Amino acid sequence: MFDKNIVSEKYRDFNLISEEKKKDYLNANPFPSIILDDFFNVTFLNKVLEEFPDLSKIDSSQNYKNINEVKYTNNVYKNFPNTIKRLFDFMNSNFFLEFLQKITSIEEKLISDKDLNGGGLHEIKTGGKLKVHTDFSRHPTLDLDRRINILIYLNKNWDKNYGGDLEFWNQDMSLCKKKISPNFNKLVIFSTNDFSNHGHPDPINCPDNLSRKSIALYYFSKGRPISDLNNKNFKNKTYFKSRDGFVNETYNQNEKIKNYLRKFKFYKYLKELEKKYLRKNK
Repeated sequence: MFDKNIVSEKYRDFNLISEEKKKDYLNANPFPSIILDDFFNVTFLNKVLEEFPDLSKIDSSQNYKNINEVKYTNNVYKNFPNTIKRLFDFMNSNFFLEFLQKITSIEEKLISDKDLNGGGLHEIKTGGKLKVHTDFSRHPTLDLDRRINILIYLNKNWDKNYGGDLEFWNQDMSLCKKKISPNFNKLVIFSTNDFSNHGHPDPINCPDNLSRKSIALYYFSKGRPISDLNNKNFKNKTYFKSRDGFVNETYNQNEKIKNYLRKFKFYKYLKELEKKYLRKNK
């Protein structure tokens, strides 16, 4: 059942909003996307912000600190405070999935990821960054294709001089086509494929007592258009991209030999055995 205390009044007619916005979504540049400001009920989202923990102080958080990314994440749903759980339950509900299906015009049935692989709570402190990248294209354990990213921003009074804008780049990484400030109660929806370059490549510069907080969810389908893929034999992983004019800004492990081997059925068979038996026991 739709919890009206979660969504702001102007967005409660989901059928109307999806019809009004789907053309804007499909025609967005440089890839399908939409920004919905003030999407959530303010009282509800204030409670979410109050409950948002300092991820650096939680043992179950992941701490990324490398040339590509400096950030904290946590996707352990069972440990989330109650209001944050309510938010994730709503975003993964059939009601919200139907809205996503309509506004994105994706033909394949969208499926939520209750395990929040790569999603959950995200926090970036001063000096943190996330270089421009394309996301992993397949679910890590299920036979599903990743199709939609959602980001919810929780940053009040965020000064533009702090940086941290979400950037959308064109395919050859020569031009940033869109910048999105991470302001409180902003919902960003965008299609993810091998060409949807996004990130915030420059370190943020906020006071030590502040951080860039967001919530991320990813949605999948069984099957996708072949036009979404650069090369179906590439490894299913995040690929970081250097901006035009920046030398060695990011690092990706050289996998030319593996990419060649991935064309062959025998190699794929061996990798499936590895996933099934070896990784399972680690």
